[in-house]
Amino acid sequence: MTSSAIGRRWLTLFTLAWLVIWMAQLTPLQLLLPLQLDEQTADDGDRWIHSVVVSGMILGIGGLVGVIAGPLAGAGSDRTDGSHFPAWLGARRRIWALGGSWGMAIFLVATGVAHRPWLVATCWIGVSAAVAVASAAFTAMIPDQLPPQQRGGASAAIGSSQALGIVLGVGTIVVLGLDVVPGYLVLAALVAVVGTAAAFGLPDPAPPHTDAVSPDRQRWASLRDRDFCWMLGGRLVGNIGNALGTSLFLFFLLYGLGQETDAAENNLLILIVVYTVFTVGSSVVFGLVADRRGHRRLLTVVAAGIQACAGLVIVAHTTFATTVVAAALMGVGYGAFMTAGLAFATDLLPYHHDHGRDLGIVNVSAALGQLIGPMLGAGLVAAVGGFWLVFVAGSVLSVAGAAMTLGAREKHPDTTSSTPPLPAP
Repeated sequence: MTSSAIGRRWLTLFTLAWLVIWMAQLTPLQLLLPLQLDEQTADDGDRWIHSVVVSGMILGIGGLVGVIAGPLAGAGSDRTDGSHFPAWLGARRRIWALGGSWGMAIFLVATGVAHRPWLVATCWIGVSAAVAVASAAFTAMIPDQLPPQQRGGASAAIGSSQALGIVLGVGTIVVLGLDVVPGYLVLAALVAVVGTAAAFGLPDPAPPHTDAVSPDRQRWASLRDRDFCWMLGGRLVGNIGNALGTSLFLFFLLYGLGQETDAAENNLLILIVVYTVFTVGSSVVFGLVADRRGHRRLLTVVAAGIQACAGLVIVAHTTFATTVVAAALMGVGYGAFMTAGLAFATDLLPYHHDHGRDLGIVNVSAALGQLIGPMLGAGLVAAVGGFWLVFVAGSVLSVAGAAMTLGAREKHPDTTSSTPPLPAP
């Protein structure tokens, strides 16, 4: 096999792994959980607000669990010694990727058959923890195996697969007319099969001995690094802004625009397709620019500013047409924000021996934002009895995320790093 074929194979498997991770996390968030909880809790009158609040609380609790699980899983994979188990399980990342993938599959099935809100919450906590474990393992492969000048492309694969994961997940369920339980079962099967194939197909080399031991370093030293912390804060706040603008779309169509359930589901798919097209395009373009031109901090800030415009468009004129325009703006901003922002984060990693743990923290800052957003949004809806404050807050937080990112100084890592390069496809 040629080196270029190896490069294509790595990128393909890496992208597929992230595709099913995003499908497992975001399809329930966008469609299955709202429908499931609306059926279990909604009634006539203002009971729909109760459904929004319950949904937001469950997603928020799951996010808090992910905050704990992601860094711990990353730290565990950093310190995993492959010599203690069979070689086919890899050196340190593969076993965690497998555990996270199968954990997602098991808890997705359990969530689908849960018939009470508290059972749904319990099972969704399991899904959130497993997502954090798998995300930490797969993300750590970027600095493990790629030099700095190729990390923007890998970051673009994560960002674009996020958008594709939403549209493929929701599209499959809507087009096939699947109910809630079959929808969860399809997601569980996909994540088990594809996650396992990606975990075994991607390399998992042992770390150099010099990276494995560092007796003089401080515990959790990365969280004492000023630039790393400003980047984390900006990533968290920017993702909350995005989640406020997108996670309640189904409820917005149902109760903000007064659409019937069937029309709302179909229009949700339209919004997701628009969002996906612009997110994927933006991820690819900004990933290439981040690799070739640098200026990753500036690109991240500009992206957050574009994202901030989306909520203002909806508030200025609340119709389905303007919502489609806002979805396009949100896609451009978020695709660029996630891609350039992750490449920027890999530049700021303080210690080679803690890549998994620190990128677990980076992942958590993004995932937590996506899961805090619905909970905060639910509170804002309950406070004003509508959705306008949700979109205004999303814009404000996007601007705040941009400002926090500016607090992190841009660094220029050595592009002659000994990290094995990924050949261009």
